[in-house]
Amino acid sequence: MPGRRRESPLKNPSRAYIALGLEGSANKLGAGVIKHAVDGSTEVLSNVRHTYITPPGEGFLPRDTAKHHREWALTVIKDAVAKAKITMHDLDCICYTKGPGMGAPLQSVAIVARTLSLLYEKPLVGVNHCVGHIEMGRQVTGAQNPVVLYVSGGNTQVIAYSRQCYRIFGETLDIAVGNCLDRFARVINLSNDPSPGYNIEQEAKKCFTFFLFVVFSLTWRTPRGKRLVPLPYTTKGMDVSLSGILTSIEAYTSDRRYRAQGKPDEESEDVIRPADLCFSLQETVFSMLVEITERAMAHIGSREVLIVGGVGCNERLQEMMGIMAQERGGSVFATDERFCIDNGIMIAQAGLLSYRMGYQTPLAKSTCTQRFRTDEVHVAWRP
Repeated sequence: MPGRRRESPLKNPSRAYIALGLEGSANKLGAGVIKHAVDGSTEVLSNVRHTYITPPGEGFLPRDTAKHHREWALTVIKDAVAKAKITMHDLDCICYTKGPGMGAPLQSVAIVARTLSLLYEKPLVGVNHCVGHIEMGRQVTGAQNPVVLYVSGGNTQVIAYSRQCYRIFGETLDIAVGNCLDRFARVINLSNDPSPGYNIEQEAKKCFTFFLFVVFSLTWRTPRGKRLVPLPYTTKGMDVSLSGILTSIEAYTSDRRYRAQGKPDEESEDVIRPADLCFSLQETVFSMLVEITERAMAHIGSREVLIVGGVGCNERLQEMMGIMAQERGGSVFATDERFCIDNGIMIAQAGLLSYRMGYQTPLAKSTCTQRFRTDEVHVAWRP
């Protein structure tokens, strides 16, 4: 009933619990150690990550990504355990990403998790990648019952919690927002270091630059955009479609006005620069995401928005969402790159919550699945 506060089924532990989380669903390999104390507090003991980076214009193939994970797994895990100042024998459970994600990388990390489980006789906990993002976001930000916008390279979902399930209100009908940004970054040959989406964000900020003299000093001013090119705006109810937008933005790179090396001070010329396209793509796609998120907020009566996933690091997305939330008398919660980008600590957090509720993954069922929907998880630790 509205206004009625249910008692949490997750009680404070009688002793401290420690879990190791392993993440490798895409090109990030992460290992993290988390501790749940007897007073109910949570402490991040370590959070180590290594990224597989390809040359500009190239994506990452499942086979090559899996090879990267196998080569770096031991180093990353050793580093995480050392920074946590524990031993493997101190762990209560070993958590790994069951899905969704890329098949070969997922399998590589699952094999490592099984091996450690057998070597040290520790129980396994398979974790839904999306739920890991949500639970770590809730833990870090303190958001109580927000509408969740989950935006990453492989997923785009608007989610709200109800009756021990994270229910999907809206999602992409084709490609994810992160995939859309990454693919366009490859088209215009942006670097993959640290990530294509980050470099699109930086490119969008520098459409043009000019000087302002302020009290005998020079000040840089960098407006976010000079030219907003027309793109399809494809919200369909609570869902979005992004493949057509990607096709349209790619078509501008073949336009006679396009200048791949266009100088920002060419204001008089009728040209389209990479910065203009990055700016336009962000503004259009993020507007669509804000719209469907606002609809979900109105539907459930929430005043909180939690942005999770790798694209959630984007400052422009956070700013646009903040404007919408402020107009509704609400607030936005987001994390920095330590927790937004795929990491092992979020898997440890969600896995340890499951473990404390009595859930374990038998070795015979410690498989992976590329399609593991957020709403398939029983969220037993929430009322």
